[in-house]
Amino acid sequence: MILLWETIKRQVSSMYHWPQFLEIPILDASTGCVKKPVGLLHVNIIRARNLLKKDLLGTSDPYVKLSLTGEKLPAKKTTIKKRNLNPEWNEHFKLIVKDPISQVLQLEVFDWDKVGGHDRLGMQMIPLQKVYPGEKKAFNLDLIKNSNIVMDSQDKKQRGRLELDLRYVPFREESIKSRNENQDDQYQRKESRDEKSSEDDDFLSNAGLLTVAVQSAKDVEGKKKHTNPYALVLFRGEKKKTKMLKKTRDPLWNEEFEFTLEEPPLKESIRVEVMSKGTGFHFRSKEELGHVDINLGDVVDNGRINHKYHLINSRNGVIHIEIRWTTS
Repeated sequence: MILLWETIKRQVSSMYHWPQFLEIPILDASTGCVKKPVGLLHVNIIRARNLLKKDLLGTSDPYVKLSLTGEKLPAKKTTIKKRNLNPEWNEHFKLIVKDPISQVLQLEVFDWDKVGGHDRLGMQMIPLQKVYPGEKKAFNLDLIKNSNIVMDSQDKKQRGRLELDLRYVPFREESIKSRNENQDDQYQRKESRDEKSSEDDDFLSNAGLLTVAVQSAKDVEGKKKHTNPYALVLFRGEKKKTKMLKKTRDPLWNEEFEFTLEEPPLKESIRVEVMSKGTGFHFRSKEELGHVDINLGDVVDNGRINHKYHLINSRNGVIHIEIRWTTS
């Protein structure tokens, strides 16, 4: 029923012309968590013109906040331009796209205040359906008060304009396959990428998505009370954790973790630690059951690795890990 209703809404919405249609599609909470990233949205916030005056001195301190609907990640923000009603930013952001059909880019311009809340000067929304894959599209938008058409139509105040460029770049399917193919195919792909980069260097980058799938482990053992294993994925100061499985030496996790990177991690490594949390009187104690450091250069070269590794500092422990490098 939900799928039918969403289809009807999309058909009805197609009869409207931007900016009259301001409905924000929201991803279904029951399915949002299982959606996989399908590409990157490159956003270049260029400038704003004729913004509202919010400060006592007849000016404002604007910044732009941008986010995608249906996404729980923190919103991105530009720098603050002090005492400027016509700010120039030229700042580039990358947002992970999980559903280009329903997601909407939300843009909000705020006046920064040292004390108290920041006043919103205006906002706008761009459905990703309006951006064709691979195409760079320029927008010069009149800022509105809010997304409610009725309330906004009663607001006669001129809030200025926001100028930006967008490009949605889907992840290439071949980037998750083995790249050990014949040289002709590699040359053709490289030539295609070179042609594309010459068209628009400012939007192309080496950004990509690093996916770490912690599958399972075998023969992990610790002290008597430590047979409750979980795994930690440590990369660039971030720490991600699987669920803890009780009373087993052969845990089966099947959990994935994602890292969005600006550049390929050619000379970096990632560490996976198997830990155990005590039970009973020892419930506060933790013990490392082994770890492994994986060189990511092989992942970038091949697009994917899928191996079982012997755990360091473990007698017989083995962990099964798959890592994928997906580029746009």
